[in-house]
Amino acid sequence: MLNVFIGYDSNEKIAYHILTESILRHSSIPVSFTPIYLPNIRDSFNRPRNSLSSTEFSFSRFIVPYLMDYNGWALFLDCDMLFKADIKELWDLRNDDYAVMVCQHNYIPKQSSKFLNQIQTVYDKKNWSSLMLMNTAKCKQLTKEYVNDASGLELHQFKWTDKVGGLPLEWNWLVGEYPYNSNAKNIHYTEGGCYFDKYQDCDYAEDWFNIYTNTVRVKL
Repeated sequence: MLNVFIGYDSNEKIAYHILTESILRHSSIPVSFTPIYLPNIRDSFNRPRNSLSSTEFSFSRFIVPYLMDYNGWALFLDCDMLFKADIKELWDLRNDDYAVMVCQHNYIPKQSSKFLNQIQTVYDKKNWSSLMLMNTAKCKQLTKEYVNDASGLELHQFKWTDKVGGLPLEWNWLVGEYPYNSNAKNIHYTEGGCYFDKYQDCDYAEDWFNIYTNTVRVKL
């Protein structure tokens, strides 16, 4: 069973459901979904929201190994994504040499703000943590105390491990930052999903709305 944890944000509720549907449509293996929904994890995560955090799950994503009881592999995803390929292909890239595997982006954001006028923060290893294959037995540094207390840069820049492996960028293709790529396997609407009016004409918007139309809109 592939355990997928997805960041859940009250401003992007529809994104969670469309992402899970896109995964199911392409997957050839059983998948279990767990939303990282803050009201459900208060016993393990009670960190106040930072004013620079653009989503409710900016830091709670790092509680995944604790929720897995540090047993087995898990996949974390930001909610503003859309799968266009079989998630098994990504799952098969697991390598036990690493504690975590990510797409190792190296870019400076083109825009100073993103969805809902959030500040576009700039830091080293930006967006590495938006998709993480986590070998949770090797992530024991991520105790609930550490996740609640560590700085944002400690967490997002992986100061807690020196065992970070790379994944092909096609598994976390950044809309608005990278050019259109027909071979992209997982689309990341990092500047803003096309469920926001401002981004309805972004690259891969048609792909998102195709899933949306066939999932949510039902003719009576």
